[in-house]
Formats: sequence, C-alpha cells, structure tokens
Amino acid sequence: MPDMYIGQPLSRIDGRKKVTGQATYAAEFQAQNLAYAAAVRSTIACGRIAAIDTSAAESAPGVLAVLTHHNAMRLPYREHRSMIDPGTGERLHVLQDERVLHHGQPVALVVATTLEQAWHAAALVRVAYAEDAGSTDIGSAALVAPRDFGAGPDKVRPFETLRGDPEAAFFKAAVQVDAYYEIPRENHNPIELHATIAAWDGDRLTLWDKTQFVSGAADELAAIFGLAPGNVHVVSPFVGGAFGSALRTWPHVTLAALGARAVGRPVKLMLTRREMYYGTGFRPHTVQQVRLGAGGDGRLAAIEHDSHQEASMYEEYSEALLDTSRFLYSCPNVHTRHQVAPMNVHTPTWMRAPGEVSGNFALECAMDELACKLGIDPVELRVRNEPAMDEHLKLPFSSRATLECYRVGAERFGWSRRTPQPGSMRDGRLQIGWGMATANYPVFYAPASAHVRLLPDGRAEVSASASDMGPGTWTSMTQVAADALGLPIEQVSFMLGDSRYPRTPPHGGSMTMASVGSAVQAVCRDARAQVLARTGGTDLAAALRLLGEPLEASADHSPDDSGKHFSRHAFGAVFAEVAVDPDLGETRVRRLVGAYGAGRIVNPKLARSQCEGGMFGGMGMALMEHTVVDPRTGRVTNGNLAEYAVPVHADAPHVDVLFVDEVDPHVNPLGVKGLGEIATVGVPAAIVNAIFHATGRRVRSLPVTPDRLL
Repeated sequence: MPDMYIGQPLSRIDGRKKVTGQATYAAEFQAQNLAYAAAVRSTIACGRIAAIDTSAAESAPGVLAVLTHHNAMRLPYREHRSMIDPGTGERLHVLQDERVLHHGQPVALVVATTLEQAWHAAALVRVAYAEDAGSTDIGSAALVAPRDFGAGPDKVRPFETLRGDPEAAFFKAAVQVDAYYEIPRENHNPIELHATIAAWDGDRLTLWDKTQFVSGAADELAAIFGLAPGNVHVVSPFVGGAFGSALRTWPHVTLAALGARAVGRPVKLMLTRREMYYGTGFRPHTVQQVRLGAGGDGRLAAIEHDSHQEASMYEEYSEALLDTSRFLYSCPNVHTRHQVAPMNVHTPTWMRAPGEVSGNFALECAMDELACKLGIDPVELRVRNEPAMDEHLKLPFSSRATLECYRVGAERFGWSRRTPQPGSMRDGRLQIGWGMATANYPVFYAPASAHVRLLPDGRAEVSASASDMGPGTWTSMTQVAADALGLPIEQVSFMLGDSRYPRTPPHGGSMTMASVGSAVQAVCRDARAQVLARTGGTDLAAALRLLGEPLEASADHSPDDSGKHFSRHAFGAVFAEVAVDPDLGETRVRRLVGAYGAGRIVNPKLARSQCEGGMFGGMGMALMEHTVVDPRTGRVTNGNLAEYAVPVHADAPHVDVLFVDEVDPHVNPLGVKGLGEIATVGVPAAIVNAIFHATGRRVRSLPVTPDRLL
C-alpha cells in the first residue's frame, strides 16, 4: 500500500491550539482547592544545615505548611535508574537530611494558599550553615576516570580507546595541530518554566508535569515514595520547549508531591527562571585537547582527543565528547580519553546534541586549523579523509551521505567563490568569513509500545505515552498511523502525554520517530490486517462498517540486532557566513546552510523547522550562551534572560536546510534517523571557523563574544 501522508509537508495538527491558547501546559491545569509552593534554596555549595528557623514563615498569612529535613516525610527512595539517568551515584534525596551538596539545593518548602504568600513566607525562613570547603572551580578540580563506562568490549562508550600508535605518528607527521578548546556551562532556557501540580487520592498520586519522559516520571515518583507500580499517573500533553532539561525527574517534582501530602490538597510548584539554573540540569563545562597529525597530502596520520567535564559529587553524568573522533575520519592511529571532575554542583544533564556538539566543536575546529596549515580547502580535506567504514567499531556504515552533503551544501552555499586567505573577503568595512564543519549524530532506537482503537464509523484512535516538546510528534505520528491504516488523515487521532497510554522511551536523543513511530506503524498494520481478515474486505473503512464493533490492538515493538552489524549515524555538512565589525568585535551570522543525510523524512515542513531551531541553538552556543559561575561559591551570577543571552528573532540569519535522498533499511522499520540533535552539531564549529576566515584570529573558547576579537 503506497504512502499517502509520509513525506508530505503537512501543517501541525496541534498548531491552532497553541496559537489560540487552547493548549494546556503543566502549570495551567486546574485542580480543586489548589495550594502553591515555594522552595527555599541553599546559599552555600558544601556543608550542612546547622540550624533552621521557620517560625516567622509558619505564622505568615496563608501558610499551610513549612517542610524541612526535620519534619518532611521520610521517603524510601527505592533504587531506580531509567535509560537517561547517570549510571553511577544516587539522585538527590530532597529534604531528607542536613547535608548540602550544591548551591541552590532545596532546604525547605513553603506551602500557602496563594503563590505570593508562599514566596513571602519562603523569604522569612532563616538558615544557618556549617560550611565546608567544596570544589566549585573546574580549573582546580581533581580529574577521575568515569566509573560507569569501562574499556571492555561490552561498553557502548568506553572512557579511553586506542588504536595504532598515535603519539609516535603525531610526532612523525609533516603537519601538526595541538590545541585546547573550552566550552563553558550552558543552561536550557525554554519558554515554559518547569512546573508540577501534585494531587493525592489515598496512595495514588497524579502529577501534571512538564516532562519529556512520561512513563519515566511515573516510575521515578513511584520509586521515591515507595508506591505500587501504576499508582502514579503523569499527564503532560504539551511541553513548551525543553531541549533535554525535562528528560529527568528533578527534585521540584518530589517537593510538589511532598507538599501535597503534607497539606492534604493539590499543590503547584513552578520554578522561577533563576531556579532553573539550580533546579534542572545543564550542559557541563568542558575542556578538550585535540592533536592532529597529517601528511603533506592532508591524510590524517594521528588523532588524539583528550577531554574532561564537570560532574556533581553525588552522580556521575558523563558526556559523549569523544565518540565522533573515533570514526568520523579515516585514521590508523587514534587515542581518546575522557575524565570527569566531581564538583559541588548539581548534576549536569542532556542538552540538545549532548556531547556530540561539544566534541564536534573541538574536532572540527582542529580540522580547520589543519586545513589552513596545509593550504587545502576545508571541504577537500574532509573528502580526502572520508572513511570506507567505521574504523573504531570495525563495522560498515548502514548508510553515510557525507560526500553528498558536502557537494549539495557547498553548491547551495556558493563555496567555490570563497577566497582562502583569512581576512580577504569584505563587505565595505565589515570582514566577511565563510566556514564549514561536518555534522553527525548516532541513531538511537528503543523499545516502545502503542495502542489503536478502530471504530465502526471509520475513525481510528491511536495512543502512546510519548511527549511532544515541539518537533511535531502529534502530527508526524498521525501521518504514520494514517498511512499504516490506509485511512484519510482526518479520521485518525493520535493521543500522547499520559502515563496510562502504552510505554515509550524518553522524548529525546532524536529517537521518538524511530521508536514510537515504529510501534505506531506496527500496531496500525496489525489492526488493519485483523479487520480485513475478519471481514474479507480490502477497504478498511468499509470493513469497519461491516464489522460493526470497535477493534482494539496493542503492540510492543523492539529493535532488531542491526546495531551489532552496522554503524548507524546521521551525517551532514554545515556552512556559515559571518560578518565581523572590526571596530566593535561584533559578529553577525548572515547565512547558514545545512545539508543532511537523515534517512527518510516523514514531514519535510516539520523537519525543516526542527533543523532551523537546532541551527539557531548552535549559533547561540557559538556566540552567546555562557552560564557564569562564581568559582568561590558555585553561585550562578547571570541566572536570568537579561544576562544569559540566547538568539532572538533579530539575530536570525537566512537559513537553508537541505535533505539528501537516503534510504537506510538497517536503522528501523521507518528508515528514519532523527533530526533534533544533528541540526545543532557542526554549527558552532562552522561559525567559529568562519570567524577565523574573516579575521585571521583563532578563538578556541566559546562563546565568541566581542571582547575575544578586540
């Protein structure tokens, strides 16, 4: 049966609800007799609470309860690790003891009848600390090898790898690059702040929560409170941006449930913008050293990539900074090593293109430096080092479209008109630079389930517990379902964002269409086959009328073993044009072109939008985003949108997104590779390489603010 809707640029099914205010986000749900909560947060990074005085807060108007480690419910915190939790350590046990592990840690919770009363009373809580010397500066923190990734063959992400003799090859190489690259901490800043409404009914808990992992949030709260599986109901139909910040279930969700249990009524807790810098994770500060050795012909002889990052004292979150360097280019001698710096900070987490965009920045800038030293065009250098297979895993690629991405991207950008000498291109007094970088991101694919209910009137209701933080899951899943069923799309409705629907993996890692989409396709095909078999028909709508009763089907879909036989990644090429004001040091991105080999494109309109957003995020990473942390205290000094700069409409350049034709039967039944992450990868490097081409100044620390160019 040919596809009618997959591949079509349909507009968002949920778009009208969003632009008219009908879409309901976590903080907007209504619960009868709702109370409001505010957290009191630590002002030190390490130590313990010596004394806490809540008397003034308790007597303040409207206050229903003040919870501290002295009177909060003792929670079992049963062991629970989802696929997105750090593999080593233990999550923060909120209000369970007097220990302080990071600045901004919740140390008390006030519940009141109004939000203003809760905030006022929270300001009245007085806390005395016994402060210890902590570690809050990555420059002086001790480095250790990650404990949750070993070097054995069974490990997906070993912390150290070695093939050949890279050190000897580097020193023998005709041309060498040896440089350090640094990326500061970055925080997610979605428009929708994190919020939770918690309501108890006996031992059953309902959460209206901002989450990218609906079933994971239900599992986590059940484990924390020692509840029976299924006794936590999570509702999250709309997510106003998250970029990884809502993959984990952070302490504020537990606080809302604690507050609701204490006062016997529903409680809402919404983080302020400043609290987002302490209450949810962040992209960790990273430092990387890259050494490249090549012959005069540009062929790589050695790659050495060493990295370290900040992590919390109580959990070990480790990023995939080095994965790209192990396979992106052909090289016989490669050494990679990753370390973490345990510090008195809260746990970092996934942020769009986690690890890959940071590691790619270092590698792709080093490749640009190598191209300059060799006098070889940056695209040509990459073409000369194109591998025939994944030389790290010793597996063939399921598909790899880098050469085609270089070709179509360069052609659309007009790369052939680039003059190679730095500082040679001008527009009046402005310095013009053209830069590029390769992009890549792995294909993730996890078990997922879906359910369909076919009705006699020819309608279909499909459901899965997946989230939608903006990429268009409502729409793309409806397209997949309609094609699998052979029904008009107007007769198919897709429901998501509820833990009572079939389980799905987290809405992150560019895995949603691969995982949930495959489950939706499977269950819809199965249901269609059942109806037609029962009625002997060929047209589903007619067969349903003949059947005369609803038919329901469920499917649990799991990946096959293709990952053992193929290296599976999406690839791309990013081209950037910048204009630098030589007097002010200000950089403006004028154009971005991204060409991507991402398998099958389910909805080109949504896909292009996804890529544009990811590319803008990469631009922010290159030029603006920087969480400033006071190294003495661990306090974030710019925890607001006035001083933490992100791209806005006025910064948006012309963006061109291209998809090369790519059929990959080895990644998943739909043949998709995902786009949310790869669109960010490569952008920071391409922009920084363009800045070098414009000015002749090589900046190796992000963001490239005007002071770095003056």
